[in-house]
Amino acid sequence: MQDYQMKTHKRQKSSRMHGRKMGTHGGGARKKNKGSGHRGGKGMSGSGKRNDQKKTLVLKKYGHGYFGKQGITSRKTQRDIRKRINLRDIELNLKKYSKKTKNGYEINLEKYKILGTGDVKNKLIIKAKEASKSAIEKVEAKAGKIILLYSPKEASDPKTEIKKTGGKKILPKKKVVEKGK
Repeated sequence: MQDYQMKTHKRQKSSRMHGRKMGTHGGGARKKNKGSGHRGGKGMSGSGKRNDQKKTLVLKKYGHGYFGKQGITSRKTQRDIRKRINLRDIELNLKKYSKKTKNGYEINLEKYKILGTGDVKNKLIIKAKEASKSAIEKVEAKAGKIILLYSPKEASDPKTEIKKTGGKKILPKKKVVEKGK
């Protein structure tokens, strides 16, 4: 005896979704399907601080950090974007940062400020933009040196001090000397 399977004829989706006598293509009431009005607006609209209709959706998707201010919000405040590196990181990645010479490890970090966290095990000769006092002491204790691009004395001198925001030199105010009467 043969197994006989009956072939089912499935109507096309467009003919099935006519929505009898309403013309809504299976979408329920006609007014629900016109635009985004039934959903509270398209996309992320209605997810604001005072519009609560989509707040649960936003919190599930993005968490509680979505609302409110983060970071520096003032236009005048500028972030300190100077690059910094610790002595610990230099020691751990000597192959990446340095060249081995007979004088020691020569490291070119001209855009960085060297900070003193960590121990120095090797003789290091570092070219850097800036360095902390503790970093200089630790490197010099192992007979190494940190070569700064400009000396700390120059940085504190008002003639050469450059304002971060404007990039202009600040000159000291001239003293006005009154002549005798």
